[in-house]
Amino acid sequence: MILIVDDKIENITALTKILISQNFDVDSALSGEEALKKVLKNEYQLVILDVQMPGMDGFEVAEAISGIRKTSELPIIFLSAVNVSKAFITKGYTSGGHDYLVKPVDPDILVLKIRTFIKLQEQTKELARIQQDLRNEIDQRKHAEEKKDELMGMVSHEVKTPLTSVKAYIQLAGVAVHSNRMENALQFINKADSQIDKLNQMMTALLDMAKMEAGMLDFNVGEFNLNQLVDGALDIFIQSNPERQVVRTGDADIVLRGDLLRLEQVILNYLSNAAKYSPETETIGVAIQKRADNDVEICVTDKGIGIAEEDQGNLFKKFYRTEQSIAEYRGMGMGLYLCAEIVKFHGGTYGVKSNPGGGSTFYFTLPVDLNEPIVNPPIA
Repeated sequence: MILIVDDKIENITALTKILISQNFDVDSALSGEEALKKVLKNEYQLVILDVQMPGMDGFEVAEAISGIRKTSELPIIFLSAVNVSKAFITKGYTSGGHDYLVKPVDPDILVLKIRTFIKLQEQTKELARIQQDLRNEIDQRKHAEEKKDELMGMVSHEVKTPLTSVKAYIQLAGVAVHSNRMENALQFINKADSQIDKLNQMMTALLDMAKMEAGMLDFNVGEFNLNQLVDGALDIFIQSNPERQVVRTGDADIVLRGDLLRLEQVILNYLSNAAKYSPETETIGVAIQKRADNDVEICVTDKGIGIAEEDQGNLFKKFYRTEQSIAEYRGMGMGLYLCAEIVKFHGGTYGVKSNPGGGSTFYFTLPVDLNEPIVNPPIA
């Protein structure tokens, strides 16, 4: 839209007629003050500005428009039949005008100049958008590099710890064997084996994350009974955590469709976190219920340290860890992120309910409708 600013209505009428005939949208203002109000409120492609007006003259209006960030690049064409000296034309350009035309003006020349300035304005805006996109891309790449360096440092630290433990346990087992203390040697070997399992889980999570971001994580979809899923996950967890008691409630005799092993991975991660962040309690709750929307919900509840409300919305983001977990517990912040992507693939939802010091309930839902196809892999 083009804004015509002139204190004489007949001039506005004549210009409006010319511009409308060339398919321009036109607005008008009868004073400089009215023009400033309009440019702040509306979006214009160009302003045609009379120089000599009562109150604010054209030069003052142009300076004001050029001084506002929103309108600083707005093209301004001065039209004047009186102030045609070199000094006035120079002042027109220095006050923010892009052109200075003397009346009477050829309508064809005016329209050509308007089209040219509008095109230049559009190109300027597009260039600014491209520059901003480039800046954003550079910032994103810098951020990605920082995250990569952070991940490498984190992985190095997390891998070094179990490797150091394995080496120590093997050395202790060797000493025990030489001393003919076979029972002690077996204990050390079992502890070393436990550290190797942790290392294997860590490497599996890293590989899964890399595959997921490349869109190459495999899903083997089929029908299975929810009892089969929950029982399998609980068996694995209890074997690794015999000191823990898992209390299971709810009906799991439901047939679902999805990747059994990947969903088992979700439940195991929830259970492992419950054990990790509630070291003083032995009991972990697992509840299964059919919801009103025909989805099934699986919940894992602990009586651990709990999670602050401001952290809960970020827990399922890649590499996110709370300040307390960073200070007191090992980990890389990948487990819940992978869980979220697996659940999303299956068309489910996920989340957490928690209070600091009051324990946490991590849950996820799965659709029961077997006729609904699973076709889209997760996108990281």
